[in-house]
Amino acid sequence: MTLLTHHADPVTSGDEDVSRRLLDSAAALSYDPAVDVDWDAPLDPAHYGLNPEWSTLYGTPLWEEMTEEQRVTLTRHEVASIMSTGIWFEMILQQMVLRDQYVKNYADAEFQFALTEIGDECRHSIMFARACEKLEIDAYFPTRLSIELGRVFKSAAGGEAAYGGILVAEEVLDVMQRDWMRGENVLPLVRRTSQIHVVEESRHMKFARQEIRERMAGASATRKRTSSVVIAAAAYFIVKNMVNEGVYAAAGLDPTTAIAAARSNEHHKTMVRNSCSHLMHFLAEVGLLSRPAMRIYQRVNLI
Repeated sequence: MTLLTHHADPVTSGDEDVSRRLLDSAAALSYDPAVDVDWDAPLDPAHYGLNPEWSTLYGTPLWEEMTEEQRVTLTRHEVASIMSTGIWFEMILQQMVLRDQYVKNYADAEFQFALTEIGDECRHSIMFARACEKLEIDAYFPTRLSIELGRVFKSAAGGEAAYGGILVAEEVLDVMQRDWMRGENVLPLVRRTSQIHVVEESRHMKFARQEIRERMAGASATRKRTSSVVIAAAAYFIVKNMVNEGVYAAAGLDPTTAIAAARSNEHHKTMVRNSCSHLMHFLAEVGLLSRPAMRIYQRVNLI
């Protein structure tokens, strides 16, 4: 089955206008994490890796039983896992965008912003890698199945499904990081890297939405259904891999008990669901929220 339909139509003036504004924004406000993050600052042992409310165990009886040291350790491993998953998907994202822009008009703002986005993602991946190194936490990797499916997705995805997958990953992380960057009890390292990512990813999300709108204009019902399921499947594997099950043993918890507690944690499910309301509204607006897709989103509490 062909996963996606590649878009070969000329770029519309609306697309160009959005891309030009995003290029201007990137020129006015962008960061270099190598110098804009204080990599030498010591890590306060009392600071969390992310807001406790975003921990997969927050609100459970197990969380109440944990020591403060275990809570801090868990949240640091959780944020390192999320960053690792971010790197994995950013590498997929870069390849999809490069393929999409292959031999397009180099004078177009769309082409130029696409390369700007790829440059941003390269810096973000290095930033997350350095943050994990600073936390002294080794990389967490997706499951073998997810890695192999990622290979297929990055090679076959194009058009609205590629940009839809990109948008899902960026939207879910964006809401979390907006909280982390304001968390007074969160490590300054995480707050700063989150701020940089939020600012620059806001442009990427606008670009992805515009690309999706352009490609869905006049799309058939069959194409909409197919792309909606592909996007939902990508979202499923992104969310399933965000917090690696190895984080619980790293915090000194019994993995079986902790995994069961995390899977039944209604507080965390609600946090994730609420964070995706804007995303789901957009997907519905452009015809990419079919019933089969909704069932997939429900399995990972995105709707």
